[in-house]
Amino acid sequence: MDLSVNYLGFKLKNPIIIGSSGLTNSLDKIIKLEQNNASAIVLKSLFEEQICAEFDRKSQTNEYQYTEAFDYLNSYNQNHSVDEYLQLIEDAKKAVDIPIIASINCVSDSNWISFAKKIEAAGADALELNIAILPSDSKFSSEQNEEIYFKILEKVHRAIAIPIAIKISSYSSGLAKFVQKLDWSQYVKGIVMFNRFYCPDIDINNMKIVPSAVFSTEEEITTSLRWVALLADKTICDIVASTGIHTGEGVIKQLLAGADAVQIVSAIYKHGPEYIKAILEEITTWMKENNFNSIDDFKGRLNSKNIKNPSSFERIQFMKYYGSIE
Repeated sequence: MDLSVNYLGFKLKNPIIIGSSGLTNSLDKIIKLEQNNASAIVLKSLFEEQICAEFDRKSQTNEYQYTEAFDYLNSYNQNHSVDEYLQLIEDAKKAVDIPIIASINCVSDSNWISFAKKIEAAGADALELNIAILPSDSKFSSEQNEEIYFKILEKVHRAIAIPIAIKISSYSSGLAKFVQKLDWSQYVKGIVMFNRFYCPDIDINNMKIVPSAVFSTEEEITTSLRWVALLADKTICDIVASTGIHTGEGVIKQLLAGADAVQIVSAIYKHGPEYIKAILEEITTWMKENNFNSIDDFKGRLNSKNIKNPSSFERIQFMKYYGSIE
């Protein structure tokens, strides 16, 4: 069985990429993931604030309005050094034979962008930008929010030659057009759908805000599945599905919808790196049962272009299923 796929110009041995997380923050973990057949690694994200705080510390300046925030970031960086991140890239490139994709979580086009050159110099095969903008400010239109993405991408694209992927959220009033504009910009080689944000919950007994579940569930796959199916055939750049992919069946669904690869995190946290092999075995068994010799034989078969009724992915009401329930 040929499980190979193409992503960001690299031929991956299979479609399972380990997403940015605590699973990918050390050399030992990365080696373990490769030994269990991960096809690529996205390193745990550096935050824009970390990079800027390190810059401020070295230049003896303080751009932060709140002293507490600056002190916290300096303290955090003592254990999560930006220089250590670059060293991890160098060490990982020597230790494993799969692509190492650096990751930065950012919200602006500030002076952190110069750090992208250091990531490239350290040997990273690509850079994934996790641009985490929640469009919650009513003073800004969707176009103004989107403009931030393109300002960041243009500057990073100008600074480095390695491929750039962007991890986006599903929060957009015109998501299809936004993805198309990202594709047309030629700033990115890949789009990851979707970012899974921190989500707040309310503790009614203690009357305070608390975090909701950290790990995704299998039910969360439906959002990315819909949009991958609607947009994969309309873009030149690669599409990677993320969030809610916990089994081989989930991977197969995303590939049928048109994804070029998938990112998995929560399932590996729950079951360990060895679970990658179980997922791949499930995919291989399904392919044999359906007489497919390669992923290309079935990738995109059920995207919006190739099915008889594309509205299956576009309908957002439950009329057909729940209309008779009273």
